[in-house]
Amino acid sequence: MSMPIAASVSPRASIAKCKHEDEERANMDLIFYKYKDRVAMLPKEKGWSTKNLYLYQGFWHQSMRKVSVESVMAIQETFRAHPTDIYLATVPKSGTTWLKALMFALVNRNQYNNNSVSTHPLLVSNPHICLPYIEFEIFKTTPTYVDAHSPRLFATHMSYTSLPQSILDYGCRLVYICRNPKDVLVSLFNFENKRRDKSFDIMTFDEAFELFSKGVMVNGPYWDHVKGYHKVSLENPENILFLTYEDLTRDTANYVKQLANFMGCPFTEEEEAKGVVQEIVSLCSFESLSEANKHGNLAKGLPNEVFFREGKVGGWINHLTDEMSRILDEITEEKFHGLNITF
Repeated sequence: MSMPIAASVSPRASIAKCKHEDEERANMDLIFYKYKDRVAMLPKEKGWSTKNLYLYQGFWHQSMRKVSVESVMAIQETFRAHPTDIYLATVPKSGTTWLKALMFALVNRNQYNNNSVSTHPLLVSNPHICLPYIEFEIFKTTPTYVDAHSPRLFATHMSYTSLPQSILDYGCRLVYICRNPKDVLVSLFNFENKRRDKSFDIMTFDEAFELFSKGVMVNGPYWDHVKGYHKVSLENPENILFLTYEDLTRDTANYVKQLANFMGCPFTEEEEAKGVVQEIVSLCSFESLSEANKHGNLAKGLPNEVFFREGKVGGWINHLTDEMSRILDEITEEKFHGLNITF
């Protein structure tokens, strides 16, 4: 499954890009208009980087954005999965960028040199370009993949209950990664403030904590999102691989091999002997990806570098008070009671 590689852009390519962007913007406007009356009727709460979040099917969504309540509604009505598709599902700021890189590198490892800065897409473009969100696809006139690509790789922040029916009907493979809610809160707070509408005041951490604790966050409540995928992973382990950010950080190589097996592209003995596993681990490391994304923008006003803040486990301890930590521990213990989900 080949992907475009960043290079010097010719005038003709520049014109084509502008044309695609204009078409995408027009499609977005049509979809936003189509669902505006439905959105207006939804319960709403204060947003993080937008004025409001809207409650749809039990989860909070932005409006008038690519990842939005409108895109979810449109996807549910029009998106058609392929039986061989593989989807990455996450709560925002749970390790999405890292998993996108790993999944793309695993499927394409025979096509690109993992150590070549000049040829590997992950070293010259953002992982979010290499493995797109289905929320973005709904606005495109020309889809990311043509029918010949198999498996198609997509990501989503949607809850399990909001997924398009065709994904469920085909039994498409789903990879899910969750992360300690305290680290999710801190990462989300920093990310959303960086892309917050400039007409709003900067959100304080106390405000973010209060909203998060109530479950009001993009694609939250956090706990309900995680529980939805965890439940199905127990019922259908052949269809859903459930990972935690902490486990992946602790034993990256072994979990990468597990991920490869699940995706249907296991490492051969020869590959393991040649160190291919470690090559991919290194290629997709925080250090490698953050270096490759020091410059450029994923979208207007969204620099590549905002997706690479720290990538550490336990960074929350520098931001949460003891009382905040206690409250989130109590909520997590209550919500995850009886579940084998540990951080």
